Amino acid sequence: MQLNQLKSHTKRKSVKRVGRGGKRGTYSGKGTKGQKSRAGAGFKQGFRGGDNRLWQLFPKLRGATKKPGSNRPHAKHRYFQLRHDKVKILNLDFFNKFEDGQEISPEFLSSKEVKILGEGQLKKRLEFKGFKFSKSAREKILKSGSTINE
Repeated sequence: MQLNQLKSHTKRKSVKRVGRGGKRGTYSGKGTKGQKSRAGAGFKQGFRGGDNRLWQLFPKLRGATKKPGSNRPHAKHRYFQLRHDKVKILNLDFFNKFEDGQEISPEFLSSKEVKILGEGQLKKRLEFKGFKFSKSAREKILKSGSTINE
């Protein structure tokens, strides 16, 4: 057997070339009429069919610019609120109900982000993993003999 005698077991299939007439009919798979069927069609992110984009509905704040790094170019719109996951805040007293030596993480408390503040006293030795701490909380935790793994 020679190289010119080798044959493939699978058929070669050409890719359909859309938009050049022929087998795809008059509309070339784009349907009839409308903005998406036109040549060069496409619209920017946030396009709402000619209506204002969502961030354009927001009233502008005095003195703010749209430059990168500016803090707040828009105020809250009265009909729309951005909902962010807030950091859950816990004080040291909360952790006294756990057993000595227990490892505690935000997943254990079924929360994404938790910050521990230094109000109260920690009376148990615990292992903290994956939390944010205030300065006073960190000092009190280490003083109580607990450990912090980040």
